[in-house]
Amino acid sequence: MTDPRNLGAVVRSVSAFGGHGVVVPERRAAGMTAGAWKTSAGAAARTPVARATNLTRALEAYKKAGIAVVGLAADGEHEVGTLKALDGPVVIVVGSEGKGLSRLVGETCDYRVRIPMPGGAESLNAGVAAGIVLYEAARRRG
Repeated sequence: MTDPRNLGAVVRSVSAFGGHGVVVPERRAAGMTAGAWKTSAGAAARTPVARATNLTRALEAYKKAGIAVVGLAADGEHEVGTLKALDGPVVIVVGSEGKGLSRLVGETCDYRVRIPMPGGAESLNAGVAAGIVLYEAARRRG
């Protein structure tokens, strides 16, 4: 994500749906700016946000720890409503606005998931898409 407001929205959704934290790449990504803090509506004060020097390595470490890595992609092979991986420990990866997941990060994901959009929209805002998938994971666990 390159838009700080989207980062703030993701932090807010992670907090709202019981996530444990947010990891942001060190380069070519938004940071916790004043705009991100404001958009998080206070959630940034209680939701850890960490920077990863190498996101691919961080994702590989999560996989080795037994956590499923799920990337959001408009052309994903799986639909969010049917992906069993959301039932257990999961890392949800959101790409940048417009470009989506980088090739290497997409290849590192265990699953690439899409959100069905019967209304015909081509894609969703990154923060909105993250909120939908976080809600679905929380709903299944509730």
